Amino acid sequence: MDLGLKGKVAVVTGSSRGIGKGIALGLATEGCNLVICARGEEVLRAAAKEIEAKGSKVLMLPLDVTQKETASQIVRQTKEVFGRLDILVNNVGLNRPMQFEATTDEDWDELLNLNLMCHIRMSRVVIPVMREHGGGVILFISSIYGREAGGPNLSLYNTTKSGLVSVAKIMALELASANIRVNSIAPGAIHFPGGVWDRHCRENPEGMAEFVKREMPLGRFGKVEEVANVAVFLASPRASLMTGACINVDGCQSHSLI
Repeated sequence: MDLGLKGKVAVVTGSSRGIGKGIALGLATEGCNLVICARGEEVLRAAAKEIEAKGSKVLMLPLDVTQKETASQIVRQTKEVFGRLDILVNNVGLNRPMQFEATTDEDWDELLNLNLMCHIRMSRVVIPVMREHGGGVILFISSIYGREAGGPNLSLYNTTKSGLVSVAKIMALELASANIRVNSIAPGAIHFPGGVWDRHCRENPEGMAEFVKREMPLGRFGKVEEVANVAVFLASPRASLMTGACINVDGCQSHSLI
């Protein structure tokens, strides 16, 4: 199936590894040109080479998206190089498990900025560019714990990830008339080298085997490519009626009815 993405320009934040890199590679496979950004230049450069091997043009920006001026810089450089911006994938995120009572204002400021506010800033600055070209797509990578209670020690993560689902829905309503579709994706436990689940599996293989048996009906962790495939579809014209949705990609791990 031709997804109709050839020649589109996509910005993917946090795209040096894991889900962000997987989405960037998926978009490149469909013919998109990519703007990738992350803080680690060496790892980002390696990701850029993989994306270029797909035949795509890549603008690599080793930047910290939590800095307030970064969003405008990314959009400015994207316009200078490609002249347009069609797709934004807001992917950066972090978990900091701890009891709510132990959290500090600094913890909340950091996680709200990293998991929520940097995505809001990016989304605000891309909207005028998308309007200029008749529309676009904005995606937020949330979590199943943005749709339901994640359990003890997850007040920071749950709050910020549910914020992404909420803001995506309201943005979708406000931007529908501009032909800008906005959706969120809620991955479950996704295993990739260097990721948190990879670390848990190495440190506690027996405990993780029990976790998979208890929590994962398919009997395995999810793969980066499985999240990327959904993101690429949502970014494409084939998903033209999909906006304001939050899509679980979790192998039935979550317990939400919707």
